[in-house]
Amino acid sequence: MYRIGVDLGGTNIAVGIIDEQNNIIARGARKTNVPRAAELIFDDMAAAIKDAMDSKGLTNADISSIGVGTPGSVNKELELIEFANNLGFDNVPAYKLLRERTGIQNVYFDNDANCAALGEAVAGCGKGVKDFIMITLGTGVGSGIIVNGKLVTGKNYAAGEMGHSVIVFGGLQCNCGRKGCWEKYSSATALISQTKDAMRLNPDSIMWDEVNGDYNSVNGRTAFRAADKGDAAAKKVVNTYISYLACGVSNIINIFQPDILCVGGGIGNEKENLLVPLRRIAGSEIYSIHAQKQTEIMSATLGNDAGIIGAALLDE
Repeated sequence: MYRIGVDLGGTNIAVGIIDEQNNIIARGARKTNVPRAAELIFDDMAAAIKDAMDSKGLTNADISSIGVGTPGSVNKELELIEFANNLGFDNVPAYKLLRERTGIQNVYFDNDANCAALGEAVAGCGKGVKDFIMITLGTGVGSGIIVNGKLVTGKNYAAGEMGHSVIVFGGLQCNCGRKGCWEKYSSATALISQTKDAMRLNPDSIMWDEVNGDYNSVNGRTAFRAADKGDAAAKKVVNTYISYLACGVSNIINIFQPDILCVGGGIGNEKENLLVPLRRIAGSEIYSIHAQKQTEIMSATLGNDAGIIGAALLDE
């Protein structure tokens, strides 16, 4: 039997079919095209699932379950996506919509960062450890917490939203309603904004060369690439960004002391370029600085497949 995992993002719907060794054997994809009605998004999700199944000649009889990682919070008792601001979802009957469109009854949903954490914990950089936390640095800052091998979801299934912990009291307005959230300073979106601000103030910066003078082409790599070439303004952007990131990482380690803290998402692709200074700053700020055993800060290894594999592994 095979399992299907779906990574439902604000831009793309990515589908994978995994075998019993957690290998992805087939894929399907569609654009999310938000904002639009949830029913239309689920139509395309079902179409992407069918594409993947058809590519291997599979039928519903070959599939044991479908798992979906979604932004926002899922109420598993009421079978709703209660809220997903990036998708415009509010109390969407997700389980019902997916069952109706696929004919498969065993469907499961969880937060997308939880799914990525589960995927990395089972098949990636956290394989073999009990206490594991993953953060994803993308449009926002996602996070998933695994303690004693189990996802921590809380009484309302909404636990683990560490991107919405405040690191700057009264700071930048977040779309969650709070001010000063960690993701307003440490997401890829935040880094892009910080980079653009620095470029406006530094018209001679190499950052302009990195985007061929096109301000709208700035991405999460722009400041890092210019900093690698010695640009002072870019170095300041990168150092400030990593300091914000380290603030949140230190908070996480102080609270949970996991075996491994895994960094993924778009900015996570910077690997050691990001992690070396992050380890140094966070290591100097954690309460357990004198402990013999320390949390290991590592890069994710599964890339975009983590969310798909983790979603496919959902079973409750």
